[in-house]
Amino acid sequence: MERLSAAGPELPAPPGWMRWLPAAYVLVVLVLEPLTPVQWPVSFVLVALPAVAAFSLGPVGVAAATVCGVTFEALLAGTPCCAGRSSHDLWERHYVAAYLCTGLVGALGIALAAYRRRQEAHLVHVNTVSETLMRTLLRPLPARLDHVVAAGIYRPAEKGTLVGGDLFDVRATPAGARAVIGDVRGKGLQAVRTVAEVLGCFRQAAYEPGDLVEVAVAMERRLVHEAEALRDDELFVTAALVEYDAAAGRLTIVNQGHIEPVLLSAGSVHALTGPPSLPLGLGVLAAERPVAYHHPFGPGDVLVLCTDGLVEARDEDGAFYPLLDRLRHRFGGGPAPTADEVVDFLDGDLPRHSRAFHDDVAVLALGPVAQDTGPRT
Repeated sequence: MERLSAAGPELPAPPGWMRWLPAAYVLVVLVLEPLTPVQWPVSFVLVALPAVAAFSLGPVGVAAATVCGVTFEALLAGTPCCAGRSSHDLWERHYVAAYLCTGLVGALGIALAAYRRRQEAHLVHVNTVSETLMRTLLRPLPARLDHVVAAGIYRPAEKGTLVGGDLFDVRATPAGARAVIGDVRGKGLQAVRTVAEVLGCFRQAAYEPGDLVEVAVAMERRLVHEAEALRDDELFVTAALVEYDAAAGRLTIVNQGHIEPVLLSAGSVHALTGPPSLPLGLGVLAAERPVAYHHPFGPGDVLVLCTDGLVEARDEDGAFYPLLDRLRHRFGGGPAPTADEVVDFLDGDLPRHSRAFHDDVAVLALGPVAQDTGPRT
């Protein structure tokens, strides 16, 4: 099962105080007008009311604010009980100039609000296209495939959009279930392009003859070509590749500069350390091939793979998210959790630790199937 935390492309709503700012602006003027000397026509500041409204309201709202501004200017100019002026001040040249200026600012505010709405609609359209692309790349994870159950979550750093540089996938291959999780350097549409290249290469190489190291080598070659095409000498992707051999009850892991996988087994939680390799795209800096390492993996175990957006999320005091400690606190010494339960816990626990996310978060959890009694995907 996979969860994409963005419900759809949307623009963040303006703060509540900004929506109420035009009304508060008028209220302040109405309070100050009878309290100030007659020589200080505070109502003149209502000229700026349409511009204030244009920050949060649409064209109709700005037009209404303009009408209200002119109306209140006229009322305050010709109401002796409030301002100590006679009613003929209503058409005094300074007040007439204020009416005209308010109307002019209102016309400009309406144009500004209309332009802002068009830009917002364009941005939503761009985000929709980008999100569709990301949903195509990050295909839904099947609940079960080739002796493995899988669950994942993707939480983009940008609220209201699904565009990011994290990736994961699981494939059922002749060699067993193979999975990848990665984090592309950079953000935006260029990162999405690199995500497409990496996932496309993995989905092809995972089915080719050869071990997991050969898959990593193929992905390295593809990323080098991508860097040459983009003329980006600093393009790289941290990644972890995993293969599960159900017959041997064993995991094979190739870590390309990525965060170490975490294993939940028999009530304990610990990181699976192994020989590190350079991130994908930087293999030209070293002559050695990536090195794989192995670990037992049986019923009741859960392997957790994540990107650095999870472990580098900070709380209000600047402390990083303590992944191992949180998993030990929740699952240590208890019954064996499922992959879904682990992902559900992290999905709910992370927002309690950090209110703001400055990097994309991807989590992939894998668990072996005890008995092969159901259909494979």
